[in-house]
Amino acid sequence: MIPVVNLADFTSGDSARKQNFINQLGKAYEEVGFVAVKNHGISDDLIADLYAYVQQFFALPQASKKSYEIPELAGQRGYTSFGREHAKGYDAPDLKEFFQFGQIVEDDDAEREVYPSNVIVREVPKFSSTLEKAFKGFEESGIQLLRAIALYLGLQENYFDAHVQKGNSILRAIHYPPITQEPKSSIRAEQHEDINLITLLVGASADGLQILTKQNEWVGVTSLPEQIVVNVGDMLQRLTNNRLKSTTHRVVNPPREKWDTSRFSIPFFLHPKSEMSLACLGSCIDSEHPKMYEDYTAGEYLDERLREIGLKK
Repeated sequence: MIPVVNLADFTSGDSARKQNFINQLGKAYEEVGFVAVKNHGISDDLIADLYAYVQQFFALPQASKKSYEIPELAGQRGYTSFGREHAKGYDAPDLKEFFQFGQIVEDDDAEREVYPSNVIVREVPKFSSTLEKAFKGFEESGIQLLRAIALYLGLQENYFDAHVQKGNSILRAIHYPPITQEPKSSIRAEQHEDINLITLLVGASADGLQILTKQNEWVGVTSLPEQIVVNVGDMLQRLTNNRLKSTTHRVVNPPREKWDTSRFSIPFFLHPKSEMSLACLGSCIDSEHPKMYEDYTAGEYLDERLREIGLKK
């Protein structure tokens, strides 16, 4: 169902392999909105460490986790407790808690005043350093994928680079706890589209992710070992005037016999800097495809969406 692409083709230095990758990726993003990516550059050992420390964090007592929840950051750094976030257009909260780690800024970075500091968890000493390594790995892979997208759209290869390097990206560790009573809904995370440019997801610890096809059918997505799943977000859909599709997806509850199990998931939301314009590209507008969106900056759009999903007042 989900096309598989090999990022090594794009970075190989072979022009034919590179062009084939660009064509495959662009076609998949026009038709499905999701791809599985092989040779993405994030090591199995790093992924294993990441999941181990994420599970250690969520196993902490609730009082310890709550100490890392900073309400004024609107969930953008640190811990967000169970039931805080809901999908756009839905009142019922998603059945999850999560921890967010953002852009790494040094004292001499211009972004120092823009991004809040990351929250350091004392009880799991290697948690922050592992999140930082994973963040950098996902960011590098994401930049390569955006270069391929730029070429597919007829832009300069490095069109996105300056917008996303030191951008407002987020690494989110999610815990869907065991289901302890008859749920009001069969959905752990209600159907939604991601806010950002692209999302990179390294294999979740259990099934549950589903995407909505063009035929209006829900299809399960399971990334195989050594693959990450990468989907288009709403910012890229806006920028391309709907040429690239931001696919609706959700996380469903497990079968009853697995209610006692947790599900862990670690998506990387690749965001640009706030000042990037999301105005529809002129090359994506014509008589058959009139301009569909008002001009927004990435920061304005993110702010609006955070209010819609209940993370910002």
